[in-house]
Amino acid sequence: MEEAKLYKKSAGSQVQCQLCNHFCQFSENQTGICGVRQNQNGKLISLNYGRLITEAVDPIEKKPIFHLLPGSLSYSIATVGCNLRCDNCQNWQISQAPKSEHQFPGYGATSEEVIQRAVKLNCQSISYTYTEPTIFFEFALDCMRLARQKGLKNIWVSNGYMSKQCLDEILPYLNAINVDLKFFDEKIYLKNCGCKLEPILENLKYLSKQKVLLEVTTLLIPGATDLNGQPKKIAEFIAKELSKDVPWHISRFSPEISFNMQNGDATSDKLIDQVYRIGKEAGLKYIYVGNVWGDKRENTYCPRCQELIIERRGYQIKRYDKQGRCLKCNFVLPLKLS
Repeated sequence: MEEAKLYKKSAGSQVQCQLCNHFCQFSENQTGICGVRQNQNGKLISLNYGRLITEAVDPIEKKPIFHLLPGSLSYSIATVGCNLRCDNCQNWQISQAPKSEHQFPGYGATSEEVIQRAVKLNCQSISYTYTEPTIFFEFALDCMRLARQKGLKNIWVSNGYMSKQCLDEILPYLNAINVDLKFFDEKIYLKNCGCKLEPILENLKYLSKQKVLLEVTTLLIPGATDLNGQPKKIAEFIAKELSKDVPWHISRFSPEISFNMQNGDATSDKLIDQVYRIGKEAGLKYIYVGNVWGDKRENTYCPRCQELIIERRGYQIKRYDKQGRCLKCNFVLPLKLS
């Protein structure tokens, strides 16, 4: 356990968390929406600090991050907890554990140990992932500082609901972030995830102005993501408010492993094709299809001449010239290779 960094005291022994856009207000002994922050004697305590639920060596493409150090390994860490409660969550056993079971499974680890393991296993980055890294912000930040000293990159895989204060704390150490833009409809976001849309859009716009690689992922959920013209709205938002260079990952949904949508439908090839075309029509240069084995749309192509630049099969790189430019037309791609 560790005292939280981003909170303020209010009347009496009450405190208000400043970490994400819920801005939870706590009375004595209360925990927040994330399930891992508690008011203890007028102090906000992070109950999951340094208590990892998992560590793994992953291809960076698994995050998915496609435009930073392609083909490299990333050391991934997570604790239990999440500030959302998405019905479609596929890591719900760890993201929702503190809320349903009021337990904090895991094991102790120091930031020094995490960095040592990453270096020993030849990883070039640390990924804060699997659950929402915002809810283990303090431990993530300690790791990020040490990672920077050791020459490792820092990657967040996030739902984008953190506060601006949180973003400003991590940005000096952050190299890349993949943000889930799950929907483009306030009512569906509230129903499915228990959060609002606008703070996520504002964070995306803020991130797009920073010196950080930004990638966006949308899980295509039939009967949810495809309602009310949302794919077109998402594609146009990325193109107009972020950049046409921002990679957009559109991924197939598997209901059988979801938190609360087991009776839903898997994403059809037709829907994937439709959304891919929508992204192209919006002018997006890098659209990637995920969770579809062998789909050639997970490759990176030159946006000028369509030459194959990086060939992928699942999370593995099959071809990559490592030049960062098209050898056919000399177009320089927005890849971060170091």
